[in-house]
Amino acid sequence: MLPELTMSETDPMTISERRKYLHKMWERYHKASRCEKGRLLDEMEQITGMHRKALIRVLTGRLSRKKRARERGAVYGVIVADVVRVIARSLDYPCAERLKPALSWMAQHLASHHEIRLEPETQQQLEEISVSTLKRILKKMGRTAPKLAYRKPPRSQRNHLRNAYPMRRIPWDIPEPGHFEVDLVVHSGEDSAGEFIHTLQMVDVHTGWSEIEAVYGRSYMAMQDGFQTILKRVPFPILELHPDNGSEFFNKHLLRFWQQNIPQLTLSRSRPYHKNDNRFVEENNHSLVRAYVGHGRLDTVEQLAILRNLYQRLWLYHNFFQPVLPTVEKVFSDPLHYKRIFGPAQTPFDRLRARASLPPTVLASLTQLRERTNPIHLRSQIDELISRLCLATPTHAPQTVNVYHTLRKETDPSVTFSFEPMITSR
Repeated sequence: MLPELTMSETDPMTISERRKYLHKMWERYHKASRCEKGRLLDEMEQITGMHRKALIRVLTGRLSRKKRARERGAVYGVIVADVVRVIARSLDYPCAERLKPALSWMAQHLASHHEIRLEPETQQQLEEISVSTLKRILKKMGRTAPKLAYRKPPRSQRNHLRNAYPMRRIPWDIPEPGHFEVDLVVHSGEDSAGEFIHTLQMVDVHTGWSEIEAVYGRSYMAMQDGFQTILKRVPFPILELHPDNGSEFFNKHLLRFWQQNIPQLTLSRSRPYHKNDNRFVEENNHSLVRAYVGHGRLDTVEQLAILRNLYQRLWLYHNFFQPVLPTVEKVFSDPLHYKRIFGPAQTPFDRLRARASLPPTVLASLTQLRERTNPIHLRSQIDELISRLCLATPTHAPQTVNVYHTLRKETDPSVTFSFEPMITSR
């Protein structure tokens, strides 16, 4: 602990202390009679040590201190400033409060090593210099170079790819489907070491249509494989993708992939640390992923196969059978508070069918898929796969997984990745 600073009772009052005292006495002095003013002046003269006429001038004039009309000349010259600069650099530029006690002995120490030339007059000035003067000297000279931790990385190490794409949020009332919010859900549990499974999710803002796919890791090959699977399944054109600022979305390989597959695609991104810019996919991260999969660690190829089968059924269950309440209006009571007005609840497929001009063959195929699917049996399959996923224990020891064995197009024949046929109504 730092020692407490004590002040002797015999120390004279400082200028600030005298002014504070006179501020307290001012009202009493002006309300007092002539005789009482004399007694008060005697008392103030004894306490402050000021001359009687000086007290009268202060009490009848301005109590605030006047600004000095002419600044004093410099007491410490260039030689003292140079010595302070050398000492500050040798101690890695501490603050004036820490530097003041070390000036005298550090000057002698550096002089013994022939780093500075120390005269007796300079030594005396270093002992007398105040903290305020040291602050002014240190402010003028500054640091010659920042600390390593404060240096910015080279430009080549910074991700400038995302800077070419605007930060925005997709409007909630956008009138057409095809504008997707994108996010990645990690399944690392409490231990984020090593590689593990991620859930890639895309949610259409207009219809609520959701695409989910499980990938192993978030390398370019895994992300490309997940997006290729989604592109083959999504039944309408993708006009815009809106992910966060992660490097798994903004890298040269994946940007080239989108340029080759959807040349007219619009890419935008959310603002850093603003999760509400991706509010639709963030909500689905809980209701469609965490609510069924949980927060545990998933890191085996067996779990990946089960999760992909589960997501195929959740894709059908959510998009074709789960009603969604769309926001149709926001009524503002003031600029910061509003109330949502919801439209009739519809499934994402019904909203898509009503608002998008799907090709007749695609529309007929999707309609037939829902008609021949029994939702009770589908729900039973989902529960069974969740139980199988819980029984598939994750590995606690580090393991090496060949990423090619986790890709759909390069699936190991010994592992079943093909989806089982849906149980349909009879």
